[in-house]
Amino acid sequence: MASHSESRFPWKHLVGFIFSIVLTLIALWVGLYSGFSTKMIITFIVILAILQAIIQLFMFMHVTESENGKWQTGTMLYAAFIAVAIVAGTIWVMSFGMGYMDHKDMKDMKGHDKMEMKHDDSGNMDNMDMN
Repeated sequence: MASHSESRFPWKHLVGFIFSIVLTLIALWVGLYSGFSTKMIITFIVILAILQAIIQLFMFMHVTESENGKWQTGTMLYAAFIAVAIVAGTIWVMSFGMGYMDHKDMKDMKGHDKMEMKHDDSGNMDNMDMN
């Protein structure tokens, strides 16, 4: 019976809640009062967010406590890999495109905004000249 009395109070939830509050307060301090550079602040906040997500998964979601906990963990790791690949790929593609986008080409395109259409005697508009 003594072991059941321990399971009545949700200690894991309380510990997870306290860790989550502490990590949130640390992120708040880093963001508002630390004086770090912007890149360092973003790095710290991302690391703290990942730690908090892990705590929430293991303390509140009970990932490893079911019969197929290994499957759930593997599925979550696969989903995290897919999410990271999509986000990193999107950022890479957007950066790659911005690097090759030249403003000179954009100016050259502005010169083509006037189109001249030539009609032949039958009324067809086959010939178009772009200036």
